[in-house]
Amino acid sequence: MWDYPRPPRLELSNSLIEIVLDTVTIVRTTEAWRVLETSHPPVYYLPPGDILPEVLRPSGRRPSVCEFKGVALYFDVEAGDTLVTDAAWAYPRPNPAFSAITDHVAFYSHAMDACYVDGELVRAQPGGFYGGWIMANIVGPFKGTPNTYGW
Repeated sequence: MWDYPRPPRLELSNSLIEIVLDTVTIVRTTEAWRVLETSHPPVYYLPPGDILPEVLRPSGRRPSVCEFKGVALYFDVEAGDTLVTDAAWAYPRPNPAFSAITDHVAFYSHAMDACYVDGELVRAQPGGFYGGWIMANIVGPFKGTPNTYGW
């Protein structure tokens, strides 16, 4: 991931992405977009039509701004008896270079029971703010660990 570009690159992924919360598979798709950015593991943006209806609720969290993608809005995620606040985000009006991810949703893997890419259980990017998914073939160090926010 240290050879990932800055500004980030957006690419279509046909990997099978699955997300589980409270034993419910809330997402299953092979039509994700992933963002690759220097010092970050990939972030997957999932088409809204492949997310179970009614699991996303607008969050009370303030929007944040990415210099590359634009203004992000946050969602609480509910499945079964579990409600996780501020667990996902989307760009309803991203900057033109990222228009393909309009309304696609990214999930914090640390907030879900499990997130998989082609059957591999992912680990969360450290720190809680960034939403990258770490797999066996992704080598750090990663932005998000202590003393790395200014990289």
